[in-house]
Amino acid sequence: MSTLKNVADKLAAWRRYREAVRELSQMTDRELNDIGIRRGEIETVVRQSVMSTVG
Repeated sequence: MSTLKNVADKLAAWRRYREAVRELSQMTDRELNDIGIRRGEIETVVRQSVMSTVG
């Protein structure tokens, strides 16, 4: 059963990742700068954030 939970957790993390990337990608460069992210860093920043929540 833990394997199924692991798969479900990874799927949920992937969904959070894609949603966060989508939201940040829609922001202007100025908005991104205000929160300290460059457009080219979006995927890396989100990946690090999501991975820190996945055990």
